[in-house]
Amino acid sequence: MKTYFNWSTGKDSALALYHLGRDARYNVERLLTSVNASHDRVSMHGLRRSLLERQIAALGLAASTLELPEQPDMALYENTMRQAVTDLHSEGFRAAAFGDIFLEDLRRYREEKLAPLGITAVFPIWKRSTRELMEEFIALGFKAVVVCVNLGVLDASFAGRELDAAFVADLPANVDPCGENGEFHTFCYAGPVFKEEIRFERGEKVFREYTSDHRFCFADLVPV
Repeated sequence: MKTYFNWSTGKDSALALYHLGRDARYNVERLLTSVNASHDRVSMHGLRRSLLERQIAALGLAASTLELPEQPDMALYENTMRQAVTDLHSEGFRAAAFGDIFLEDLRRYREEKLAPLGITAVFPIWKRSTRELMEEFIALGFKAVVVCVNLGVLDASFAGRELDAAFVADLPANVDPCGENGEFHTFCYAGPVFKEEIRFERGEKVFREYTSDHRFCFADLVPV
């Protein structure tokens, strides 16, 4: 089945893509990434578009972006996504893959929005233990760095850290090992799905407060 992957640039996407590549039922031919067009950065992760482009090149796949304003409302997001998916369907795509793990409401939302457009939602790492997924990610040789942390649950010192066993061990007990509840986001820069390692330097840390309950620290990465 001709498949596009909803690519976030992070660890869950990378590991899900790895597993999907070993499933003969699907053929991934495109990546789709939401981008904050106002700042030229990947939505939620705050990653520079230039690093996304290097990542795509290292994956060797075609790619498209969903260009969005800084804080799009749900109606704008859904209309933009619907048009993008409609275009992909016209190109023969029949499946959309995601790196989601256990958020039932999110899976149901994706399935309900895609089904009327003739697209099947696929979840390669669904319901896997998040601790086991992190162990597998590291064991397979993937490498990632934390680019965003939710300051409501994690200290800013976690931003910019390497995603390794020490990082997982330092996480508070209430934080999911994969950050599946939005506790942190990552940039995957090496591993078995990449042709080469993506080189970068750590830049400054940037703090953003959208509401009193939504405060984040972003670790800016600069391509080398």
